[in-house]
Amino acid sequence: MSADAFYYGCAIVAVVISGLAKGGFAGAGVLAMPIMALAIDPVRSAAILLPILILQDVVSVWAFRRDWDGHILAVMLPGAAAGIGLGYLFAAQVPETMVLGALGFISVLFGIQRLWTERRGAIVLPSSSPNWVGALFGVASGFTSQIAHAGSPPFQMWVLPKRLPRDTLVGTTAITFAVMNWMKVPAYAALGQFTRANLMATAMLAPVALVATLMGVALVRRTDPARFYRLIYALMVLLGIKLMADAVMG
Repeated sequence: MSADAFYYGCAIVAVVISGLAKGGFAGAGVLAMPIMALAIDPVRSAAILLPILILQDVVSVWAFRRDWDGHILAVMLPGAAAGIGLGYLFAAQVPETMVLGALGFISVLFGIQRLWTERRGAIVLPSSSPNWVGALFGVASGFTSQIAHAGSPPFQMWVLPKRLPRDTLVGTTAITFAVMNWMKVPAYAALGQFTRANLMATAMLAPVALVATLMGVALVRRTDPARFYRLIYALMVLLGIKLMADAVMG
């Protein structure tokens, strides 16, 4: 297989996975950049994907524009902004492997605990915690998104126990990460990564990104809400295992 064919194969798979995640299967999207980075430099792959993520955000936010929780956004987004700023300032001093390993371990424990509770047939009631806890999870989400492109687990750890209606969860997730992706644009611009070549690669992948996101939206709306939550917890476990593997290999 030629280098170009391998690149486009990896890029298309990455964009499809990202589209399904943006359509509602949150957590799966973290696999997109590592897959794309198999073919090209990780920094360049992230720069190519960021405009695609923003384009996919438009679709997912529009699709779920009537279903979102303003309280969660108000609590988490200021913390996320602080976390992104901290990630940008301290990325060089923070060992990425340590962050990935810890985040993966916590994600696995959280996902297994929630799956076990539901498998036992227990009625899972909504739970809550103080706003300051949500703000801290927002900081963690922004921080890990900036330095390791893995902002979903901290967000989900605070939001999933609230047992929001399926569409409200998807809409709130879509808006949160749409805002966070725009927050990351200045950092990538400062790195000089929005080159003509990168933007051309983004443009070529854009149609695939739009179709994949619409597919994700359609699949989510056909998924039973209870099964949807179990699927998200299972994705968290798989994501956690992957993050720990990345930490060990890194």
